[in-house]
Amino acid sequence: MKLFRNLLFWIVLALLGALVAQVLVQDPGYVLVRFRGMDYTTTLAVVVLVGAGVLVALWLLWKLVTVPVLGLRRRRRKAARARLYEGLEAYELGHWDRAAERLDEAARSPVVADDGSARLAHLAGARAAMATGDRARLERHLAALDGHPATRAILQAEAALGDGRPDEALRLLDDPAAQPLPPHGLALRVRALEAAGRADEAYGMLGALRSQHALPPAELDRLQARWAEQALLQATDANSLADRWEAMPESARRDPAIVAAYARRAADLRWEDAATGSIERALDSGWDESLVDLYGRLPVGRLDERQERTSQWSRAHPDSPALLLARARLARAQGQWAHADEHARAALARGAGPAAWEELGHAHAQAGRERHARIAYANALQAARGEPVSALPEDPPAAPRDPAPLPAADPRDDNGLPRPPAPPR
Repeated sequence: MKLFRNLLFWIVLALLGALVAQVLVQDPGYVLVRFRGMDYTTTLAVVVLVGAGVLVALWLLWKLVTVPVLGLRRRRRKAARARLYEGLEAYELGHWDRAAERLDEAARSPVVADDGSARLAHLAGARAAMATGDRARLERHLAALDGHPATRAILQAEAALGDGRPDEALRLLDDPAAQPLPPHGLALRVRALEAAGRADEAYGMLGALRSQHALPPAELDRLQARWAEQALLQATDANSLADRWEAMPESARRDPAIVAAYARRAADLRWEDAATGSIERALDSGWDESLVDLYGRLPVGRLDERQERTSQWSRAHPDSPALLLARARLARAQGQWAHADEHARAALARGAGPAAWEELGHAHAQAGRERHARIAYANALQAARGEPVSALPEDPPAAPRDPAPLPAADPRDDNGLPRPPAPPR
């Protein structure tokens, strides 16, 4: 666009020059100059040409005078920008001390201040000072940013959060002068909320974070799962737990980690139906071994219903070690140690590992078989350490029972007379 404007300017100038020349050719005019009794006469064309030559000469003289000054200024600007770029590169590479020095030099340069790069130098210099722990340098950079309250508040909040003062960071970010917060400020605020133990408020800011693209989508999904889990575990009663659960999107209510947190908190609040029902619905929509394991370990009642549900699941997942272990735990809780032993052995055969050995120990201890229980518990510890385990002793065979004695023969016959003796063989 600039080239087009320059070309148009010279075309118009050439046309004007041609027009003036045409006029002067038709009538060159007459110019009389009288100076101190002397008369000088010439034509208008000559005056125009001489005037143009004088202007060109003056322009050339001005350039000759100003070129050294402009060159020196250009060199200073180039050096200042080089220091700024070097400082930014050192900051990105983690050379904090060198970055702090170069950015300090760049921020003090009047050339950088004139072209508007000083704020960038102060911003990066403040972060480099945080990394080196130089409080005095940090305060100098912050003082230079008084005219930019949002930037200053974000830097101060970063420093406060780095020092373990999340409440102070939240106070700085919530300052009305710093509003509206840019995307980085929103991300910093949710970090401060999480550090302050206010995961439920951080979870409520997920919509703003997504709309502002403050964090990558993958990280937002990870934070959503973590904050949702913390928010559920922080519920103080069943009503608040239900409200937080219902406020979550459907995708979150199918996440195994979030479902597990909801079930554990519901079990702590003695809300048995919600604890077991949430896991049952999640497993019906998508199988997850960790949820099955938690289903068998929940400290709630409803043993018959849970045992029936695990029996139904076993038709579709007969080789699930977590399901077999859950059935063993539920059977033991019902006092059915023989079924608990059977399911635990089946889970062990399918790779359940130390948890299956521990459940075997519980089953044998409940049955009063202390020797078997001790070996199973020892195997659980050895399996957890990756050491070889010992085989359980075989049950002793049942002692043979004596045959029942035959009834004695009646010495009299049907008529009541003595029976004759048996003939010798």
